Amino acid sequence: MSEPTLVVSKIRAGTVIDHIPAGRALDVLKIIGLSGREGIRTAIIMNVESKKLGRKDIIKVEGKFLKQQEVSVIALIASTATINIVEDFKVVKKFNVEIPELIEEVITCPNTTCITNKGNEPVKSRFTVVSRKPITLQCSYCGTLVFEDELHRLIKV
Repeated sequence: MSEPTLVVSKIRAGTVIDHIPAGRALDVLKIIGLSGREGIRTAIIMNVESKKLGRKDIIKVEGKFLKQQEVSVIALIASTATINIVEDFKVVKKFNVEIPELIEEVITCPNTTCITNKGNEPVKSRFTVVSRKPITLQCSYCGTLVFEDELHRLIKV
């Protein structure tokens, strides 16, 4: 007897985000601005088997195409993710997410005394990449280091 399989229908046009580390799909949805109340057809598959990751999450979103800024932020919390652009039920473009060298206005500095956290200062947060594996970022203003396991709570949405 074979194991039952889960069948999720193809999307006509939109985006499939695959190879998301298990348990991070809801964080990715937050980054792309989806809560489920928008009326956009979305499939979220969590904790499925993966040869590459052991377990992974997958998101399929009908009619949504990601902006470069969204892809860059996804790379911070799901560096193994791949983005598939679908048109007429076929993947027309596929690429891996990449962490940009400079990350601006996306992450809140955890240092409460950093100038970027002062409401009366017109300074936007800016981080440079110190390491990609594991991800380590450094605030350009105060030098505070931010590590991969902290990113999900520091990302501004």
